[in-house]
Amino acid sequence: MTATPPAAARKPHSYTRHGRTVEDPYAWLKDPSYPTVNDPEILDYLKAENAYFEAQMAPQADLVETLFQEMKSRIKEDDAGVPQKDGDWLYWWAFQPGGQYRLWYRKPVAGGEARLLLDEPAEAEGKEYFRLQVLEVSPDGRLAAWSADDNGSERFTLRIRDLATGKDIETITAVANGAVVWSADSAAVAYTEVNDNWRTYRARLHRLGTDPAGDVTLYEEADEGFRVALGRTQDRQWIVLATGDHETSEVRLLPTADPAAVPLLVSPRQPKRQYSVDSAQGRLWILTNDDHVNFRLAEADPARPAEWTTVIAGSDRHYLRGVTSFAKHLVISERVDGLDQIRLRTYGGHESRIPFPEASYTASLGSNPEYDPPAYRLAYTSMVTPNTVFDFDPVEGGLTTLKVQEIPSGYDPALYATERLMIEARDGTRVPVSVVYRRDFVKDGQGKLFLYAYGAYGFAYPPAFSTLRLSLLDRGFAVAIAHIRGGDDLGYRWYLDGKAEKRWNTFHDFVDAAKGLIAAGFTRAGRIAINGGSAGGELMGVVANTDPGLWGAVVADVPFVDVLNTMLDDSLPLTPGEWPEWGNPITDPAAFDLIRSYSPYDNVSAQPYPPMLITGGLNDPRVTYWEPAKWAARLRATKTDANVLLLKTNMGAGHGGKSGRFDSLREDAEAYAFILTQMA
Repeated sequence: MTATPPAAARKPHSYTRHGRTVEDPYAWLKDPSYPTVNDPEILDYLKAENAYFEAQMAPQADLVETLFQEMKSRIKEDDAGVPQKDGDWLYWWAFQPGGQYRLWYRKPVAGGEARLLLDEPAEAEGKEYFRLQVLEVSPDGRLAAWSADDNGSERFTLRIRDLATGKDIETITAVANGAVVWSADSAAVAYTEVNDNWRTYRARLHRLGTDPAGDVTLYEEADEGFRVALGRTQDRQWIVLATGDHETSEVRLLPTADPAAVPLLVSPRQPKRQYSVDSAQGRLWILTNDDHVNFRLAEADPARPAEWTTVIAGSDRHYLRGVTSFAKHLVISERVDGLDQIRLRTYGGHESRIPFPEASYTASLGSNPEYDPPAYRLAYTSMVTPNTVFDFDPVEGGLTTLKVQEIPSGYDPALYATERLMIEARDGTRVPVSVVYRRDFVKDGQGKLFLYAYGAYGFAYPPAFSTLRLSLLDRGFAVAIAHIRGGDDLGYRWYLDGKAEKRWNTFHDFVDAAKGLIAAGFTRAGRIAINGGSAGGELMGVVANTDPGLWGAVVADVPFVDVLNTMLDDSLPLTPGEWPEWGNPITDPAAFDLIRSYSPYDNVSAQPYPPMLITGGLNDPRVTYWEPAKWAARLRATKTDANVLLLKTNMGAGHGGKSGRFDSLREDAEAYAFILTQMA
């Protein structure tokens, strides 16, 4: 059973759309009772693949253990967060040595003993999976709303805990997902729920002590492509009730003092217009792309919320990504020429930028719960600098280092070098690529390279530090991140130029980045290991089909590879909301043809493929388990090589794999062992 790869049955199945017929012989791997998966034939196949994975990885058990111990030795086992003041309390998290999950604490600012708020290890006891999503303390400090998922389905049970006794006093819902916001009087919480299709479709208000069945619906979204989310303005005056898809948004405001009031609609939705809202100084502060692709900052009077006056105009060079309105400053997160910047602007209009110590880095506003803090908490890292927490004093103008990620096994940044290349893609566009390597790495074209990218949803994969990466760097690899179109690395236009009808740019950028790194002497064809997850897994599938000879190994994590069938099935959790990103092949023949041209599952061909490791999660609501399963089955039946192909399905987890910090680390060790073995 384990010596020979499992062979999934081919069962004739086809359909015709827009006059095109599609063969789908592995459609049976989708359990019709999903999200329940109980078909014995499907489960037997997935278990057989897992057994084959275990058998093939068994000879690498020592290497996996070595890598795991290396990775574990770089983690401070009793790590703790930097305490953050919120009102009368300091809050932080901590791990116990050997602990998989965090403990959450607070203590009075005025002095006193630390008090345990939530014991994740106790809550996770006996569970294969545990993920805390929300821990939100009430304004009066007596209660906490908290939500957790214990199977990876991303349906969270929301409870209220009495912090004096440590006991839960209410369970509100088992299908929460997203932020929770307390009313100003600590008597009610606003929350969002998902429906059977895992769409966050409504916001509700629960008054403590009442039956949740009678909770008031604050808003319910009728458009199946839109999702509802909650937040709170920095001045704590408003609950922000936002709804939108990947390109259109709409915001309503509810006073925290009266959350059951009629919501204030800031501005009705307009196709492809996005905006977000914060509040300070009696004004609304609005970030919007209504007249420039890189967004502008506007202000409005809450009495006339749809009348927006420009504060900072849109710019081709300055990509405005976020604004937080504190008592004394607007803190603006932006990207200038692809580099993170944080700008402070007083309400009188004086501006300054926070200086950072390196030429290439990632920086962001950290946790800043208070409206008028004495300093702003920041997060910072680079390809060679471990994760760092700073406080920036706007009066003194300096950065104070509060914490630098500790690596117990030791780390000497002087051993490593990093650079940022601009590699020309086939259409002449210059694509940034961040590379890190040991200083003794020789660029003679014979080196090994690990190349990563994502390239979707406007997510810029940051040039950040990774302790995992050291296991490859110290074994002679260079590691590169390709900042390809589809992310927003060089502005929002960079994202638009890699989505929908321009999707092929993303795939071409990745291949051309690899060829550019070959030309720069980092490696040669066949010596490149590549990795991507989710939409990045789609990328892995496409480039494995188009350019298999470039890659020495492919690791595709929870890959979105059955793109055409998923986008044709509007009953699936993500599909309606994904049409703005990929196109709607149900109604648009051009979108059908485009998606069909790259969908990895639909383009597997009789050719040699590199060694491949594919992962999935049985409870994954984002990329359903059958996508990697169908892809692996078709690859096995079609490819002409003898290279190893492994499929591992987490039977008790979802999109992120295993949840404990060391359990997930072992999965990383398995992936690295696969790469090292195949590229020995």
